[in-house]
Amino acid sequence: MSFSPDGRLLASGSGDTTVRIWDVSTGELNSTMDGHTEWVRSVALHPDGNLLASGSDDNKIHLWDVSTGRHLHALSAGWADVLSVSFSPDGGVIAGGCLDGMVRLWDVDTRALQHTFEGHTERLRSIAFSPDGQLLASGSDDNIILLWNVSTKEILHTFDEHTGPLRSVSFSHNGQLLASGSTDGTIRLWDVKSGEYLFPLYGHAKGVISVVFSPKNEFIVSGGSDGTVLLWDITITE
Repeated sequence: MSFSPDGRLLASGSGDTTVRIWDVSTGELNSTMDGHTEWVRSVALHPDGNLLASGSDDNKIHLWDVSTGRHLHALSAGWADVLSVSFSPDGGVIAGGCLDGMVRLWDVDTRALQHTFEGHTERLRSIAFSPDGQLLASGSDDNIILLWNVSTKEILHTFDEHTGPLRSVSFSHNGQLLASGSTDGTIRLWDVKSGEYLFPLYGHAKGVISVVFSPKNEFIVSGGSDGTVLLWDITITE
């Protein structure tokens, strides 16, 4: 799922191959977008709120006009299912995390494939841009998180403390921390600049599916396959 920048709309993907947009205040369905032929694994709303991207097991990212629901374009990932999608903060690039372990970057305006990041050995479950758009984090079934420099295409850090496949990676809003959730049941915190592993968070009885920072970075919210949502105070004294 993905919220619009103004918080008024919520986009969702489904196993019935559709993408839906909902009005948050009323709970009503605004539109249903039908174009994929397989399960929709991930959706992302553009920073300006006018464009929606959806990644699917049909090996494609579809781009949609939010206001009309009109299908605009399809980006092909070859034979690889697209399991995660994310727009860069400036909205100029869309990234797709794929079944073949690669991250693909497309130019939003030209729809041209810009680059493919190769480093993982298993499928990618989660990708995230840093707030300044200079870095990209990717979490994989190979139990590893890679931190990429978007401009140079180099791997800056490899985070390998998890003992199970990754399900979620998320930057703090100031870009200083990275949080990760894994099927090993832990959330782990990393210093983005130094690559230092900071500490784990234990509390879920099963795998961690999703992690996100609060706007002021004091808290992390995590969702687990144990059916719980946990709120963590991660305040760190400088």
